[in-house]
Amino acid sequence: MADSDVGTARGAYGNGSGGGGRRSARAVTVTAAGVLAMATLAVGCGPQDPGADALRQPTARATTAPPAPAPSPTDDGKGATGDVTSPASPSVSPPASPSSPPAAPVTAPPPPTARPSTAPPPPRVLLRTGSEGAQVRELQARLRQIGHFGRTPTGYYGTVTAEAVRSFQAKRGTEATGATDAVTWRQLLAMTRTPTADELDPPTERPVAKPDERCLTGRVLCISKKSRTLAWMIDGRVVSAMDVRFGSEYTPTREGEFPVFWKSRDHVSTLYDTPMPYALFFSGGQAVHYSADFAANGYGGASHGCVNVRDKAKVAALFDQVKNGDKVVIYW
Repeated sequence: MADSDVGTARGAYGNGSGGGGRRSARAVTVTAAGVLAMATLAVGCGPQDPGADALRQPTARATTAPPAPAPSPTDDGKGATGDVTSPASPSVSPPASPSSPPAAPVTAPPPPTARPSTAPPPPRVLLRTGSEGAQVRELQARLRQIGHFGRTPTGYYGTVTAEAVRSFQAKRGTEATGATDAVTWRQLLAMTRTPTADELDPPTERPVAKPDERCLTGRVLCISKKSRTLAWMIDGRVVSAMDVRFGSEYTPTREGEFPVFWKSRDHVSTLYDTPMPYALFFSGGQAVHYSADFAANGYGGASHGCVNVRDKAKVAALFDQVKNGDKVVIYW
């Protein structure tokens, strides 16, 4: 564009011979004016740039201020106090110090560790309802020594025994659970003596009744309703004795003399669907047999006509000795 403008100027003023110096001076003047005009047009062609205007027209403070010193590498890139930064200078974030460690990630604190309990463990239960055996018999004998058990030991831990233990625990100020734990057992040992053989295995709770005359000969199960005892007798001599209970008034135990006609060690009643271990049948469905209910609850219950024995060991021994055909005598 500049070359075209210059050519036009030459065509208008510089086409002839003579007066060449004057035309040349005018041409130079015109050319300079054209160049200045083009420069002015070039500046005004684009959008306004306030930043560029500021650069072309510095303020009075910028003309009097000393040049900004170069940043020192020891002050994190910051200028000294009083420095003025040029408006056109881009904002540069200072680089991170090489000696600064990276920021650690924020994590939640770990949950507190549960501390083990310092409370003593609960005492171990040694015997409870349903237990049976020699230790139960000893427990009952010791409780009987100090008036907490009013029966003869049976070796079976039922509701009567549990209530006796509960009574003992309550009087000692411990938790009355009815189960014999290690603490209860140690307290009982400290208050009682070792039971004798008669205390562990007394013949009966009540004295054995005078035998009926029919019991004095032969092999006889001599059973007294009055004393609630059974005496196993051979030729008038008592071999063993045990406590028994009978049927209720609605299902009474028959009285009289009968032979043993059937033995069934693990019998279960087909009528009542209840166990009848060591059953010695003597009259229809009535038999002498072990009763867990009698062992547990004593005379608070009744049978359906059978003769219940509560000492399992004794009736088991009796079962092995009695033969079919031996007599059963039931009387008052």
